[in-house]
Amino acid sequence: MVSRVIPVDPFDLVIFGGTGDLARRKILPGLFRRFCAGQMPQEARVIGAARAELGADGYRDMVREAIHEFGGDEGSDDTKLGAFLERLHYVAIDARDEGGWRDLAGLLRHRVIRAFYFSVAPSLFGDLAERLNNHGLTDNDSRIVVEKPFGRDLASARQLNGDLAAFFDESQIYRIDHYLGKETVQNLMAVRFGNMLFEPLWNSQFVDHIQITVAETVGVGGRGDYYDKSGAMRDMVQNHLMQLLCLIAMEPPARFDPDAVRDEKLKVIRALEEVEPHHIVRGQYDADPDDPENLPDYRTAVEDPKSRTESFIAMKTHIANWRWAGTPFYLRTGKRLCARSSEISIMFKDTPHSIFGEEAGRHRNVLSIRLQPNEGIQLGVTIKEPGPGGMRLIDVPLDMTFADALGPSGAENVDAYERLVMDVIRGNQTLFMRGDEVEAAWAWTDPLIEGWTNRGDVPKPYDSHSAGPDAAMQLMRRDGREWREVTP
Repeated sequence: MVSRVIPVDPFDLVIFGGTGDLARRKILPGLFRRFCAGQMPQEARVIGAARAELGADGYRDMVREAIHEFGGDEGSDDTKLGAFLERLHYVAIDARDEGGWRDLAGLLRHRVIRAFYFSVAPSLFGDLAERLNNHGLTDNDSRIVVEKPFGRDLASARQLNGDLAAFFDESQIYRIDHYLGKETVQNLMAVRFGNMLFEPLWNSQFVDHIQITVAETVGVGGRGDYYDKSGAMRDMVQNHLMQLLCLIAMEPPARFDPDAVRDEKLKVIRALEEVEPHHIVRGQYDADPDDPENLPDYRTAVEDPKSRTESFIAMKTHIANWRWAGTPFYLRTGKRLCARSSEISIMFKDTPHSIFGEEAGRHRNVLSIRLQPNEGIQLGVTIKEPGPGGMRLIDVPLDMTFADALGPSGAENVDAYERLVMDVIRGNQTLFMRGDEVEAAWAWTDPLIEGWTNRGDVPKPYDSHSAGPDAAMQLMRRDGREWREVTP
């Protein structure tokens, strides 16, 4: 199967923070792969902007090293790499001063799409937006891309939205969440709304419960200072897991249109019930017993022996609407767990009556959407075990692992950032969060954080490379359920 690549219109993409880690690891290698795929037109240019006095040649040298390290197989093609580097320019600029802005104005061209990627701290978003406006560098067709965190609570999110809205229309603002750029996340919408098979069953009458798991094997690493101010709730649940929950639970939009999709997602967030304190489990990982020096416990990693920030969280919540009344949603995410895995599992109810007797066992269908690793969709069905000896039932998967089902070309490993940056150029906001969506998510999140802070709750310790605290297991067992095993 040959994947179809649709070129985009000519553009100037300015990456503020163009020498930073995100630009080096994700944005620039992703753009290079899109260039190799023939998706960047001849007139497309990328302009790095940062405080460092590099010059264009120095910047190209830096990008060459980054692509050699992070660009995949294409990074070894020096001919293509050389052609890509010719598209690169650089300007030394200060977001809070006037230095470099005239130089940037001199580089930008007329009659092409102008996109500005804010790969910087959120505290600089307002300054950048203001200076872009004051120097006349934008028009009605310009776009800005902003990275999370979109605030750390409702008040700061509103302030951030206000800072951007002072100079840009909502239709020009692209709040990027790389989870929404994953192939499987988009396929989730195709499975739900492109197949008559599933949608009639997608409700509380047939679904027992839904699990969403995002597990990481790494600890906080060099992000300790940031992470200890955020925790798993702010870093993962409020954005990544919330978005997955919305796509699973939302009503079918009238059309596959950015605002129609985001309207339905917003309804889900606003219908989320408040989570009871006994339905939340927070944890902190202990040191790895085999290598405590290099893999220390959470509090050592963040250099705060009294930290009450969670590196793990699990919770049970409900959506107060007709479709999902009574169906629990279980969310969990954590660091230093036993495997790296992101999975959504729709657990269907047992058959109302088994005609095969107790000896056949209880069986249920499970639809598993795996985001990473080995992206794919798997439906568990019950069949008779082959061979003589009576009616013995077993569960087997109907598997659509993309690499197996579609072949190497059809399962092209496109990084989420590649897809999302190209969507920015196309002007397609479907996979980007809207301002009211962000604020609604914080309005649900803030009371939970305030609640455990006021109660003085202390996160429960859990073993490194385990499935998390025992209390998270009990959260499910109290309801007669079990978490799906976290597997690599």
